[in-house]
Amino acid sequence: MTDPIGIEIRNLYKIFGANPQAHVAAVRAGMTKAELQARHGHVLGLSDINIQIAPGSIQVIMGLSGSGKSTLIRHINRLIEPTAGEIVIEGRNVVGMSKDELREFRRHRTAMVFQKFGLLPHRTVLDNAAYGLEVQGMAEAERYRTAMRWIERVGLSGFEKSYPSQLSGGMQQRVGLARALANDAPILLMDEAYSALDPLIRYDMQTVLLDLQQEVRKTIVFITHDLDEALRIGDRIALLRDGSVIQQGTAQDIVLRPADDYVANFVQHVDRGKVLKVGAVMLAQHGFDALPEASIATDASIAEALQQMAANRLQALRVQDPQGQTIGVIPFQDAINAYTGSKGEGAE
Repeated sequence: MTDPIGIEIRNLYKIFGANPQAHVAAVRAGMTKAELQARHGHVLGLSDINIQIAPGSIQVIMGLSGSGKSTLIRHINRLIEPTAGEIVIEGRNVVGMSKDELREFRRHRTAMVFQKFGLLPHRTVLDNAAYGLEVQGMAEAERYRTAMRWIERVGLSGFEKSYPSQLSGGMQQRVGLARALANDAPILLMDEAYSALDPLIRYDMQTVLLDLQQEVRKTIVFITHDLDEALRIGDRIALLRDGSVIQQGTAQDIVLRPADDYVANFVQHVDRGKVLKVGAVMLAQHGFDALPEASIATDASIAEALQQMAANRLQALRVQDPQGQTIGVIPFQDAINAYTGSKGEGAE
């Protein structure tokens, strides 16, 4: 299995129009999206995007329609040419690759899962899953063996001879995921991959992805407009508005410390008890004369901590790291404050 690789997006701009290069300096100097369109008839797609994506992590890019999130993901494999900036992967700038280099990069270093599935209707599930390997020139027996393994891993064993029209939307998206994984590319690009699915099927597919990620450790860039989805699957989240990143960080960062009113409005209806982890709101243990006897894991949710304390009538819990070492304390009142969004939450 291919080792994961990171992605560094540096000072990326995209301006749509007849002469985009002529307006980069003005945008850098502060010209807004509305001003650019009104004065020059050009559209600002992306403005000074800087994101570092760690190897083997899930980076969610989210925002409302028109925020630039799908434009951004298409720059990573250069389906869209940037106006300015760099995308550095394995020490190489994708923007500077030749046509041949870019073709090899797309075939072997990235795979993409689309919202519309993109399956070939005249091919079976097995043939669709093996299609990328066929393009790479892999022998038939080997590509079918590889594709079949991933068909089984995404839960479609027994459907390999079916055609896309015989499958539900969720099953078709599983085929798209199997096809992407079969290529064994270290980077997986998922553009609104689950947005067309019903809520229950979408949740199921999120679970499939999270379970598979424990095994495959791909570097995944996941585009969504759904905050609950972003908070559930993202190791880190970048929130876009009008082509600019207005906040990026972990789910805990964004829920606990929204950068502005726009982000605060985004997260105001989030179930904080499920999203927030104990480690994000615990207090330092040195502030307590006596540590509680009962404990909870640092990655447990606030809801789990409250349930444990309420059930056992406890006023606080020790917080332990994965090695069983005590690293802090979560008092009952602080857990309540974090759950309700009251003042006073946050690690000391």
